[in-house]
Amino acid sequence: MFTGIVEEIGEIAAVEPSGDGVRVTVTGPKAVSDAAHGDSISVSGVCLTVVGQGADWFTADVMKQTLDMSTLAGAAPGRRVNLERATAAHSRLGGHIVQGHIDGTGDVLEVRPGAQWQVLRISLPSALAPLVVDKGSIAVDGVSLTVSAASPPDAAGAWFEVSLIPETLAATTLGDRVAGDRVNLETDILARHVQRLLSFASAAPAAPAVPAASSAPTEGGSS
Repeated sequence: MFTGIVEEIGEIAAVEPSGDGVRVTVTGPKAVSDAAHGDSISVSGVCLTVVGQGADWFTADVMKQTLDMSTLAGAAPGRRVNLERATAAHSRLGGHIVQGHIDGTGDVLEVRPGAQWQVLRISLPSALAPLVVDKGSIAVDGVSLTVSAASPPDAAGAWFEVSLIPETLAATTLGDRVAGDRVNLETDILARHVQRLLSFASAAPAAPAVPAASSAPTEGGSS
């Protein structure tokens, strides 16, 4: 479990084939400062398990499903990534509940610079559009952000916008994003649960009709 508050920017140092997946080596001194074998580290929003480590690096296996769902597919040495260690139960929840389970990816459609901030408009897979709401939470490349605008339900293509303050631009890889870049998306877990519950409610069979009460007098009734 993570909060979407990036602790440092790391870098992919190596990518090696491993069955139908890959084994990645990532440099990140802070991420491994107290890590142990089996610990979870978020790599640009993807929860990975430490299987090896050194003083300033760790290795993790990435399965095919994760490659298919995230921007780790095609990752090469030199790529900068956002890193966050799993949150401790006694720490503050600075962002929002982030699982590190990517729902899909989106493309940066537009980058609008402002005097003190930057606005990113990002495409949204149609299946995820109902889960994204204005002023709600979303994780983009593992960064907890507040949605500042969202496309209307009848839009030809779904999108959302996030407004990035200078600290976010400097402390995460989102400051490097340009139009055409692909990013990892994780929607709010609460929204996903509500959607799942509603899908069951709409698919539930209708309750059987209750037989109408008979108007005939019951046994022992008065005549």
